[in-house]
Amino acid sequence: MNTENNSIMKHIHETAIIKPGAKIAPNVEIGPYSVIGENVEIGEGTVIGPHVVITGWTEIGKDCHIFQGASIGEDPQDLKFKGEKSYTYIGDRTTIREGATVHRATGEGEETRIGCDCLLMALTHVAHNCVIGNRVIMSNLASLAGHAVVEDRAVIGGMTGVHQFVKIGRNAMVGGMSRLTQDVVPYTIVNGQPAKVVGLNSVGISRAGIKLEARRSLKQAYKILYRSGLRMQQAVAVIEQEVDSCEEVDHLLRFLRNAERGICRERRDAE
Repeated sequence: MNTENNSIMKHIHETAIIKPGAKIAPNVEIGPYSVIGENVEIGEGTVIGPHVVITGWTEIGKDCHIFQGASIGEDPQDLKFKGEKSYTYIGDRTTIREGATVHRATGEGEETRIGCDCLLMALTHVAHNCVIGNRVIMSNLASLAGHAVVEDRAVIGGMTGVHQFVKIGRNAMVGGMSRLTQDVVPYTIVNGQPAKVVGLNSVGISRAGIKLEARRSLKQAYKILYRSGLRMQQAVAVIEQEVDSCEEVDHLLRFLRNAERGICRERRDAE
């Protein structure tokens, strides 16, 4: 074990197993019976609870909190995986609750990445090659299949299943027990099996500090996308022409242009 300060040993429980080569920063706490692999790096101030396993080529940021029974950096549940060197990265101040699992990537040099200030509640699962942004919340038992992408400030409800390669846009909210097989447009609320859009995430947008003018533009873009009867490509063209440009609308348009799986459509009362 490599440490920046020998005094760190007082923060590691005597039953924890720290493999030679692990890099543990000062003021890291490691609880009873946890196992830290030889290629793991843990940032300053992070707290690792009891019975946690962190393995593979995994880097944990500063001031994270990983609760009991979590498994981080384990081999992916992917038949294509052949033991290649791949990575897991977790940003600063992220909390991972009891029994959650985060798997390293499939593919030489590939990565699974979770951003800063995220909350992964109990028994959540982040599969291989997933990319999660900052300030994302995954509620209990929510699961991401391989290669899923979750943008900043998205909220995923409990027991939600996300299909591989699906993208969940910035500031989107996914209702509990939803089934996602298509991309979730940024700033929207979706739920159901399969998930459909039920409106603009007005509360989440406001809480994110998005300015009033931008919120109005997003509302206009939403109506064009979902209420005009236009195909998505046509709607994108109209939004480009008729909606005032701002960073949020520009991001929405980029997302729509790259929605390879298609997007969740709006639920209608008549359906």
